[in-house]
Amino acid sequence: MPAPLSIPTIDCSRDSAEGLFTALREKLSPQGDVVSAAGRARTLELFGEPLTPRQVVERICGDVARHGLPAVLDYTKKLDRKELSRETFRVPLEEMAAAHAAADPAYLATLRRVIANITRFQQAILLSDVHVTQSEATPEGEARVGLRQRYLPLRRIGICVPGGAAAYPSTLLMTAIPARVAGVKEIVVVAPPTAFGSYNQDLLAACYEVGITEVYRLGGAQAVAAMAYGVDGLPRVDKIVGPGNLFVALAKRHVYGQVDIDSIAGPSEVVLLADETARPEYVASDLISQAEHSPGSGVLITWHAPLIPAVQQALADQLAKLDRGDLARDSLEQYGALILARNEQEATEMADRLAPEHLHISTKNPDQQLAQVQNAGAIFMGHFTPVAIGDYLAGPSHVLPTGGTARFANGLCANDFLKRSSVIEYNAAALAEAAADLRLLAGVEGLTAHSASVDVRLSGK
Repeated sequence: MPAPLSIPTIDCSRDSAEGLFTALREKLSPQGDVVSAAGRARTLELFGEPLTPRQVVERICGDVARHGLPAVLDYTKKLDRKELSRETFRVPLEEMAAAHAAADPAYLATLRRVIANITRFQQAILLSDVHVTQSEATPEGEARVGLRQRYLPLRRIGICVPGGAAAYPSTLLMTAIPARVAGVKEIVVVAPPTAFGSYNQDLLAACYEVGITEVYRLGGAQAVAAMAYGVDGLPRVDKIVGPGNLFVALAKRHVYGQVDIDSIAGPSEVVLLADETARPEYVASDLISQAEHSPGSGVLITWHAPLIPAVQQALADQLAKLDRGDLARDSLEQYGALILARNEQEATEMADRLAPEHLHISTKNPDQQLAQVQNAGAIFMGHFTPVAIGDYLAGPSHVLPTGGTARFANGLCANDFLKRSSVIEYNAAALAEAAADLRLLAGVEGLTAHSASVDVRLSGK
């Protein structure tokens, strides 16, 4: 008999979900709170004092900024227990080619299908230049105004690929392919020097398939700092994307401004909106699929009371059979919840307030709930669209806003690798036509040199 699951359960007819919402957001936000006892002990061992994760990141990034590659390699030795040098911290192209040559043909065929899916979607949404031309006859002649919004790809970007507890070639595809579609020429990949990271043959084969030539055996905050500041053998990048642990998230926050970043991501999360047509085993599987990231959050919100005990039983049954069942169980007990709303409207409002990374609408008419939802990173519709389909192969990137930031943030896409510039061109007649309005506004603001820059052009001198 599977062990019972101690997942928080809320009945909104008698309980308030407010405290639970607050607790979940505090636990899952990347503020430096989700740290294991082993992690705290390791910090004390390495730094000689009980630094917070934020302080650890500040120290690492500061050392890399000051001392460059020697600091990066020193932290790699201390934190990853891997001794590398200037000659060995970059993965040779020949090693990637060998991994690709030895890869299972079925794996490579799957990679190519997923690459095609992602490419097709990202190309369809890619922004292109916009031209607005105005022309009219005036006493001064024909006034011509040319306005243009120009989009150019970033020159060089960096991708963080995790490699602590599992290998993630899917993260490479969901970040590198949108960048390629945008036209980025130089793509850097960093992955920790582990069997699941930059020594993983499946990941190296995927890099080769995508055409990545720069892969570095670096992880954690030191990898982020190396890409942001540039070190010997690894020139700085313009933008850093991709997920990672708490220290990666805090390091991205720290270097923002030196480089652009995609987001400051916390643990993975899913909210399920479900009605009486949802099958308990489907709901349970989606909750577990994000919880197995460990930490990861799974929240069910339903207005159909019998679904909750049925999902509890399905969770217990499935967790007992999964390789990472114990990890997923721990995540659900700490960061999960089963919530019974009074009605559909209340359930939808709660989901929208949580603004989750993944929202799965598992109802008979998902379009009805979708119309009431504004805040979610990615939305999965109906009973046969598990979140895993978006994690691996649908086409939109699986790099999504977490921790409630979907209120204002978006998932990664090809457009995030474009630089936008406005291009403005007036001829003399158009400038004369606009001069009075410009003089008035400049006068209101007391910026007379602005007016003078127009007058000197129209004075005829």
